[in-house]
Amino acid sequence: MSLTSHTLIRPAAVAGMFYPGERGTLGDTVRRMLDAAGVSPLRPKAIIVPHAGYVYSGPVAATAYAALQPLRDAIRRVVLLGPVHRVWVSGLALPAATAFETPLGTVQLDAAAMAGLADLPQVEVNAAAHAAEHSLEVHLPFLQTVLADFRLVPLAVGGASPTEVAEVLERLWGGDETLIVVSSDLSHYLPYGDARRLDEITARAILDLRTDIIGEQACGAHPVNGLLLAARRHGLKPHLLDLRSSGDTAGDKRQVVGYGAFALVEGEHVH
Repeated sequence: MSLTSHTLIRPAAVAGMFYPGERGTLGDTVRRMLDAAGVSPLRPKAIIVPHAGYVYSGPVAATAYAALQPLRDAIRRVVLLGPVHRVWVSGLALPAATAFETPLGTVQLDAAAMAGLADLPQVEVNAAAHAAEHSLEVHLPFLQTVLADFRLVPLAVGGASPTEVAEVLERLWGGDETLIVVSSDLSHYLPYGDARRLDEITARAILDLRTDIIGEQACGAHPVNGLLLAARRHGLKPHLLDLRSSGDTAGDKRQVVGYGAFALVEGEHVH
């Protein structure tokens, strides 16, 4: 595995589709959702957040991102994991880029941290896996709004086992300066009532730190299971912040996608 040493920007792929493509409108949209989410007493080490279009899942994701606002200057590195939707990888894929771009500006990647994964066989560099992937990109405007100066370690996750994901997270765990974000929606295209019931089962599994969540429950099951395994080892306590679906936000109730927001907290980091 080799990482490029010159500047290479991965441009926004879904701006104007999943979220507003104009800087001012995007900034206003994110801030409005954060304000609506209110404040939280939790101080997360990790969050699980959905990745659909903002009109659908943005208000749910905002409930987790709002909890990060008091940590604005403390968090200097974000480890962001999301499932692949377009290009399959067997393990976890880093980008070839050195920065990611959104309408709110450029996010520098943590080259040293990424290089520190070079010896892990489940990690590869795969630019194609990142080029059009929305599961990571949609979180960047939230992070750019709630955090000050941070660097990013973006990982697109395919078929990696919980153990393989947890091994990567162990390398990157760090201290209070490091936040872990796992991107996942929940149930897909079920009638409203059926989705609600399945999502409640999935939410309970996350709160119980189970590592056997399957793709029908969460499209990001692979990174979610890996995070929950690592969370168990580190004694993190999960909290459910929000559990809704597109039927609650902006879609009809015949076929919905489920969304959950969770904060995982070290010890008693509640204020």
